Amino acid sequence: MFTGIVEELGEVTAVETLDDACRFRLRGPVVTDGAKHGDSIAVNGVCLTVVEHEGDEFTADVMAETLHRSSLGALTVGSRVNLERPTAVGARLGGHIVQGHVDGTGEIVARTPSEHWEIVEISLPAHLSRYVVEKGSITVDGISLTVVEAGTDRFTVSLIPTTLALTTLGRKQPGDPVNLEVDVVAKYVERLLAAGRADQAGQAGQGAAR
Repeated sequence: MFTGIVEELGEVTAVETLDDACRFRLRGPVVTDGAKHGDSIAVNGVCLTVVEHEGDEFTADVMAETLHRSSLGALTVGSRVNLERPTAVGARLGGHIVQGHVDGTGEIVARTPSEHWEIVEISLPAHLSRYVVEKGSITVDGISLTVVEAGTDRFTVSLIPTTLALTTLGRKQPGDPVNLEVDVVAKYVERLLAAGRADQAGQAGQGAAR
């Protein structure tokens, strides 16, 4: 589990295309400190497994399904990426519960700079819009952010200077893709409510049959 608090801005140092996957080598001195084979590291919000670790670099394999559902397929040598290690048990939950399981991708629509922050508008896939609410949480490229305004096909977030300086969102421009993960609590609530309604309908049907 992650919290969406990016630890460092890493860099892609090599990309190897395989038959049905891709192997990335990434540099990140902070997240590789103490890393070992099998550890998890979130890369732009996608939970990846460390295959090899040497110095301040690690490699991770990304299967075709992940490349299809996320923006990782657009990474090239030199691309900057947000990196975060899993949350340690007992640590502070600085952002919100983030699984590293991307629900879909959006695009930067517009950027509106201000004196002390910047408003960024991001497109929202139709199947995710019901999970996004004003003042709710959403993960964008692995960053835990608060939704300012939520529409049917887009939403906005307000970025402070620290976020602009230390994450990929300070560099991305209109048209650039971003990974989106909605609040998992909202998805569980939706499923539980649907199951409850189905049970009630079933019980009502049995009562009518009697």
